[in-house]
Amino acid sequence: MIMRCATGEHDRHDVYSALCPCRDVLDLLANKWSTLAIGALEDGPRRFGELQRQLQGVSPKVLTQTLRRLEEAGFVDRTVYPAVPLHVEYALTELGRSVTVPLGMLRSWVERHLHEIPARS
Repeated sequence: MIMRCATGEHDRHDVYSALCPCRDVLDLLANKWSTLAIGALEDGPRRFGELQRQLQGVSPKVLTQTLRRLEEAGFVDRTVYPAVPLHVEYALTELGRSVTVPLGMLRSWVERHLHEIPARS
């Protein structure tokens, strides 16, 4: 689907075009850890440790990189509270909340249809 850019910065958006900036957003949102982090934040703000416990198997380095990318793209807010030890919370922005429905549908589809997909070796 081709759409005119609402900002006027681009002639049109086309995710199939190699040079379209949509590709960067698609790459970010299609990332497994991004999708899971956004899902984990659907119920409200979370601390780093809470996210790491919920996203079983993610390393601290990868989770940090994922949260930074989501913050830079405007999907997540990072709030630092002055306390000892330092208290940092991550929460979805309005833009982040807007993507929870399609990503939630994708996660649900995977869980419903996993048995139909041949196992990887």
